[in-house]
Amino acid sequence: MRIKLRYVLLTLAATVTAGAVAKLSDKPGDARLTGNTPAATNSLARNATDVLNTTSPFASVVSDAGPEETLARIFAEIEANRLGNALQLTEALLRQHPNYRLANLIKGDLLLAKAQPIQTFGALSDAPADKVADLRAEALVRLKAYREKPPADFVPRYLLQMEQSQRHAIVVDTKRSRLYLYENDRKNGGRPRLVADYYVTQGKLGAEKQAEGDKKTPIGVYHVTANLPKQKLADLYGSGAYPINYPNEWDKRQGRSGSGIWLHGTPSDTFARPPRASDGCVVLTNQDLNLVAPNLQVGLTPVIISDSVEWLSVDDWNRERSELNKTIDAWRADWESRDTGRYLSHYSKRFKSGDQNFDEFSNQKKQVNAGKEWIKVKVSNLSVFRNPGKEEVAVVTFDQDYRSNNLDNQMKKRQYWLREDGKWKIIYEGSA
Repeated sequence: MRIKLRYVLLTLAATVTAGAVAKLSDKPGDARLTGNTPAATNSLARNATDVLNTTSPFASVVSDAGPEETLARIFAEIEANRLGNALQLTEALLRQHPNYRLANLIKGDLLLAKAQPIQTFGALSDAPADKVADLRAEALVRLKAYREKPPADFVPRYLLQMEQSQRHAIVVDTKRSRLYLYENDRKNGGRPRLVADYYVTQGKLGAEKQAEGDKKTPIGVYHVTANLPKQKLADLYGSGAYPINYPNEWDKRQGRSGSGIWLHGTPSDTFARPPRASDGCVVLTNQDLNLVAPNLQVGLTPVIISDSVEWLSVDDWNRERSELNKTIDAWRADWESRDTGRYLSHYSKRFKSGDQNFDEFSNQKKQVNAGKEWIKVKVSNLSVFRNPGKEEVAVVTFDQDYRSNNLDNQMKKRQYWLREDGKWKIIYEGSA
């Protein structure tokens, strides 16, 4: 029976590699050799040599943008029963990335298919089933990402506003095993502009981290906190590492624990790791990390990790951004008004900051405002990011310049706003 690869490539309902195996096994039945005989081995060697010596436009063409394009072309050649072209593309990919296990496995199957029908992906290597499954999963997510790019003129819902000094933002989609690099397009009103996207590895047990050691990747709004060079790291972390601030204030409020969540590379003997293989970190190939790294600013670059990225049209993005900016400015104006009731109306009854709950915070503000003759509050370098997840939460960070008749104070403040009954309310605030 012939199982067509096109079903895999078009619907991705089955594994990419299963379709390729079916195509590789679809050879004439009257001249098949068994894989364990000297004749088969010699035949494989002769066939590989013949194919590699054949003049073809596929001999050395590999995209510098990552292996997705080449993988797609390899499977397209297999579907068209042009196994020689598929092998040449695979060899070219391996010349660029000798430690790429998925490409090595495909090469083995292509060679074996010259001598005998094969029934399973990874037939030549006799690899453990779990390792083969990992490579199959990688092939799936890479090809899916190659074919399903983010929609044109849509932006991630989370990037509502970057401050002027934030040059780029990172958005990770764990479901797609993809990292998107966005530029803060200041010439276009701060609208995020997609620069590139990369394959990533997440935690062994998926996303939505809750506790130390649960092998999961956290979901939320974070930022890069350090740059750890290769020379100070074990080989596991590859060409570098960039820790993020997990757990953040919202995580702690939700009772989440753990530490040591980084963006980092791969070991020197490994090109790429399976989609689920880390202890919770977001892992890129060393090649991709080296491309992303120059865009990371310690203390500034936001890293937003979602289980499935939500996309907004530019009109909807502008509408959400405008709504939140107006709400933040109303909070600032009501603080200046010295009308404590209006000011406190912006805070949730569930508000908590440190050991202070809403009632304690409210009483303190009433006492403070009683001694004020005037108040001026300036907000600058504002960033606004929607938090991925079920609850509608926005992470707001800014430089605050507070002046009054008896106190001047400057600080970098972070607030978490929660939509309650259709209105945005502050549920946490503190220094950033």
